[in-house]
Amino acid sequence: MNDDSLIRIGFIGAGRVGNSLGKYFCNKGITVSGYYSHTSSSAQDAASFTNTRKYDDAESLINDCNIIFLTVPDRAVKEVWNTISVYNITGKIICHCSGAMSSDVFSDITSHGAYGYSVHPLCAVNSKTESYKTLNDTYFTIEGSSEKLSFIKELIESLGNKVSIISAADKVRYHAAAVLASNLTISLYDTACTLLTGCGFSKEDAHTALSSLFIGNCHNIIENGAIEALTGPIDRNDTTTVINHLNELDGNIKQIYIYLSLELIRTAQQKNPDTDYTYMKNILSEQINMKGRDI
Repeated sequence: MNDDSLIRIGFIGAGRVGNSLGKYFCNKGITVSGYYSHTSSSAQDAASFTNTRKYDDAESLINDCNIIFLTVPDRAVKEVWNTISVYNITGKIICHCSGAMSSDVFSDITSHGAYGYSVHPLCAVNSKTESYKTLNDTYFTIEGSSEKLSFIKELIESLGNKVSIISAADKVRYHAAAVLASNLTISLYDTACTLLTGCGFSKEDAHTALSSLFIGNCHNIIENGAIEALTGPIDRNDTTTVINHLNELDGNIKQIYIYLSLELIRTAQQKNPDTDYTYMKNILSEQINMKGRDI
């Protein structure tokens, strides 16, 4: 990355993402000027955490920085942009960190002589003070104005992170993929714990029982890929077990089981190309056709 010494990053918004990115940038030797937030105490806490400055107004922060991150909730990005766009932002790089929104939220940014980007760390940021530690291994995606796109990409890559450039049109699909791999996985895990409590497990024991299975499977996926990590009745084409499961389950859990199993057949067919999964697929598909009566 060229001209690191000229980079001065400021954050508007001092929540989990702002704290985490600011700390990460500082640890990597990138200059962070400080934070502004509508909650003064949050800005002060973030400034103290990163050993930077608390700003009392957004305009002063913008004047001091050439890259401004709007690390506010998605619903507030447009409002904050409208607020700061009245200031002199000529030549400034304006970034948000939403996974779902594109840089199009920065309407008419080119007329201000500025450049807009979405810079998204593909990780779960659940702590103001701890999540920065996971950013070393985090994959980033960037989307936005062509003029400074390579500059932003090189900046993130200079920290040691892998980066992909994506289009604005792909942002929603990209974010849906992240939700499937992250948030909805939590729902599946919690559903599995609920099934075990129905077998007499306490909540604590259900979590303990499933955690090693869950972690082991995650490691297998990471090390070998989803196809090679596949095990279980779909992989074995064990229709008897699947029928027993379907007879035991009901409601939303049964629907989840059916639809995910149908998707899992596609994975199994890649792993076991010589196995005929037609009967398995028919068993599951018939349950969808009987949805109104049986599910």
